[in-house]
Amino acid sequence: MELYLAPMEGITGYIYRNALKDLFGDHFRKYFTAFITPRPKAGMRSKERNDMHPDNNKGITLVPQIMSRDAEEFLSLAHEIRADFGYEEINLNCGCPSGTVVSHGRGSGMLKDPEYLDRFLFEVFEKTEVKISVKTRIGVTDPDEWSQLLEIYKKYPLSELIIHPRVQKQGYGGKIWKECFEMAADAPFRVIYNGDIKTTEDLKCLSDTLMIGRGVIADPSLGRQIYGGVKASAEELKAFHDRIFSEYEALFDGPQPLISHMKELWSYMCINFPGKEKEFKALKKARNLAEYKAAIRGVFYAAV
Repeated sequence: MELYLAPMEGITGYIYRNALKDLFGDHFRKYFTAFITPRPKAGMRSKERNDMHPDNNKGITLVPQIMSRDAEEFLSLAHEIRADFGYEEINLNCGCPSGTVVSHGRGSGMLKDPEYLDRFLFEVFEKTEVKISVKTRIGVTDPDEWSQLLEIYKKYPLSELIIHPRVQKQGYGGKIWKECFEMAADAPFRVIYNGDIKTTEDLKCLSDTLMIGRGVIADPSLGRQIYGGVKASAEELKAFHDRIFSEYEALFDGPQPLISHMKELWSYMCINFPGKEKEFKALKKARNLAEYKAAIRGVFYAAV
């Protein structure tokens, strides 16, 4: 079995990726960047360039992800990434369910118009030699949309198709339509399963390769556990927290971005500390570093 780490904006950047690999083992075959939206006039943001720079991803197989509904802009950015950083695979995001994203026809909003998706892919594959993989939902409102979408994907030489078997309207909750994933079994490309892998008990899936996101953010030792290792100890979680905190502190200009990013991480990792509701309530209310650090001391007190 192979594992991929799903991208999560604001969490799984290079600082997180390196800490995860170094402290919990190199269990992920591929890591994906958070989606990048083309900016034809302004170019890539320095944050995006830093996140994918090879010097910040040593020993990591990284796949940059692009979100765009304009084929020319997608191609231009894909070729820029290849020229500047040497990446030979680009992932197209057709899966983000965010209402704001979908309203602009991007992410899973691409699935609202299958004919447009078909034309987009035709133009992309006609004009590029870069490997293109796709991360997708199975539709927008109804899983019955999937059969048409799948036939479109099958027309093109995707390097991989990563399927989250929910429709856009479900967000990250509700039924997983595994029967839709099964429909891709005869696809002419590699098919990857994504969705609700939170513990080792959730591995009864339909693929020998899994993309995992929220489950790993909640428990950074999940990859290790899947390969037969042990669950993270409180000492390991503290070391993980301390490393990410210190590297963010050096990176960010001022305490507020640091506190915001750490709160986002703790919104998932808090499940590892039952009985610490009071401390996490204080953490959520923390307005400065002194309050944040006091709350964190309470979280780890008597746990390490």
